[in-house]
Amino acid sequence: MLTRVLPVIIALVLGAAALASSAGGSRELSPSSQRLPDLDQERPWNLEVTRDRARGGYRLGFSSAARNVGDGPLTVSGRRRAGTPTMTVDQLIEQEDAPTAVVEGVGRMRYVRSPDHEHWHLLGFERYELRRAGAKAGLVTDRKTGFCLGDRYRVRGRELPARPPEPVYTGRCGLERTALLRLTVGISVGYGDDYDPNLEGQSLRLTGLDAGRYRLVHRVNVDRRLRESSYANNASSLLIRLRWRSGRPSVRVLAATG
Repeated sequence: MLTRVLPVIIALVLGAAALASSAGGSRELSPSSQRLPDLDQERPWNLEVTRDRARGGYRLGFSSAARNVGDGPLTVSGRRRAGTPTMTVDQLIEQEDAPTAVVEGVGRMRYVRSPDHEHWHLLGFERYELRRAGAKAGLVTDRKTGFCLGDRYRVRGRELPARPPEPVYTGRCGLERTALLRLTVGISVGYGDDYDPNLEGQSLRLTGLDAGRYRLVHRVNVDRRLRESSYANNASSLLIRLRWRSGRPSVRVLAATG
């Protein structure tokens, strides 16, 4: 009798598991239907050599930007409990004929006060570093506090079918709203997020470096915790020459890659 009942029990258990899996479909990714972003790291530009008044010496400032050239928006949603200083960030992914998928725990947001601005930042979205020409490891790395993502500029010269007619993410990342418990930011298809030179971490130390050739490298989504359709375009760089005259540095761009 037991041998006849066991197959029925197993079938019921497997059926219940299948139902539970389908009930949680909003958190499951369907590779055939997901509309993923594709973050394209733009080349550094607007290089500026400035004095570091806070620490002394000189720094190399630069503009940076990452744009979305994928099939769907980059959307990240932060949440926290009252009294917790940081938000846990999830990625929301659009799917065809299916609920939005949720990839949990892709990063953190923190409220940052600085002389330039104060609002909630997504931490570690981009990284900057100076490498010796030909080296793979960074010699000088950034200390940027974080990023306020948004549709700050329109991508030109590319046909992107999923681009919305108008910017979607135009908020100020909870400016002066320290009590926020939830916040959603992102970058729409066909738009990018950019930052000016020397804006709270948009620079790297030059003092202490020898004259010579270096590579200024900008990378987005370095740890690949954000889901994308491609990671091949997540880095871009400039080959530069650093010279010193009478204790003052100058920088010349030699070539660009990525």
